[in-house]
Amino acid sequence: MSRLIVISNRVSVPKAAGAAGAQGGLAVALNSALREHRGIWFGWSGQEVEEFTGHLDMQRNQGVTTATIDLEPQDIEEYYNGYANRTLWPLFHYRIDLTEYDRNFGEGYERVNARFADSVRPLIEPDDLVWVHDYHLLPLGSLLRAKGVKNRMGLFLHTPWPPTRLLVSLPFHERLVESMLAYNVIGFQTEEWLNSFLHYLEKEMGLPIGEDGHVEYQGRKILCKAFPIGIDFKEFTEGANSDEAKEAHDKLKASVRGRKMLIGVDRLDYSKGLGERFESFGRFLADNPEQASQVVLLQIAPPSRGDVASYQQIREDLERKTGHINGAYADVAFVPIRYVNRGYPRRQLAGFYRAAEVGLVTPLRDGMNLVAKEYIAAQDPEDPGVLILSQFAGSALQLKDALQVNPHSIEHVSETIKLALAMPLEERRRRHEALYDSVRDTDVVYWREEFVRALFGEEATPDTRESLQIDQTA
Repeated sequence: MSRLIVISNRVSVPKAAGAAGAQGGLAVALNSALREHRGIWFGWSGQEVEEFTGHLDMQRNQGVTTATIDLEPQDIEEYYNGYANRTLWPLFHYRIDLTEYDRNFGEGYERVNARFADSVRPLIEPDDLVWVHDYHLLPLGSLLRAKGVKNRMGLFLHTPWPPTRLLVSLPFHERLVESMLAYNVIGFQTEEWLNSFLHYLEKEMGLPIGEDGHVEYQGRKILCKAFPIGIDFKEFTEGANSDEAKEAHDKLKASVRGRKMLIGVDRLDYSKGLGERFESFGRFLADNPEQASQVVLLQIAPPSRGDVASYQQIREDLERKTGHINGAYADVAFVPIRYVNRGYPRRQLAGFYRAAEVGLVTPLRDGMNLVAKEYIAAQDPEDPGVLILSQFAGSALQLKDALQVNPHSIEHVSETIKLALAMPLEERRRRHEALYDSVRDTDVVYWREEFVRALFGEEATPDTRESLQIDQTA
């Protein structure tokens, strides 16, 4: 049976379910696959050293083998803080105004990808399947090919892929995209991102696109396809019914004292539209004074990428807006916005989701957004909350029964909040049932199996495909 070699920027070491800081659904799914296939998860340790040595730290935790390397401070600044998070991330989220082009960033990105290739190459055996994740490592496949790796390799991009007219603003964009064509399978979250990538190949590189999504390049046939990711439905719903989730639910419900609650859970990132969300909630309070003291917004926003100036600015902006709205509508026993800069264990989050009458998921641009799916999975089917979802989230294509909004329109979001809070129970149940079925049927296990099945390729026999099936109880 083929082993699975997972490569990503960071490695998630398995932890006990429900533990503080426990990994998300993606890590749970990949760890399950790695246990089944005796695989290895390779990536950066998150630690820095004064001089890169290439030392591999091999560990085995709960049946999963991990291999990590440390990086130099210059690597972290140029590859991670620089090219990954100040060049590719804003560009891929359509924020060309925040995109920084610096030759040193590009050189650091290529250097660290080369270090990844040098370090992981000895771990790859002839029959292994190699699965590379995300925008940090786009050229890794071509570097491994140059080192003689003939294995089938796949890349999955967790972010959006920008339109061609934006991507061509990236210096050396041709070289970056050409390096991606070393993979056998290139996966995207949605058909929109897939079509943007294929448009680039056709218009900028002159490559014909097959009806089945295949592209031929230098004698290699590459499958480009959308593989929408889901949550670990089984694990999350079990957690939502746990004592820990119930305690979190009851504590939060008691604290709002009969008021209705909206909830947002997002990393502190400009792609999430948090400033626009706060302004929309402020408009709702202004337009509906009779409800201004009866509705609470709980926004959980753990900080991220604090070394990047634009993220520091986001935090300052949100703190200012929170103070302005609370100053206008709070009294001695009540504040309308509870703004929390910390994370919570998944089971507690599930309890928070169930306590909220409205889930407010309004990113300006997202690859998928699994918070929307978690909110649906956590609801009481007898008395479910309402999901308000940005039309620019990748999950909007699957979650059509959510109340979809344009997050740039403050008035539209404000009016939709009012509609959600007043929605009759029968309509809430009908919408939730359809959303719940979608989240359940296209979970992370389905996503994982679909991608790895594609990675086996057309030449895979039924026997080898059967050997790939994952024990969902693993």
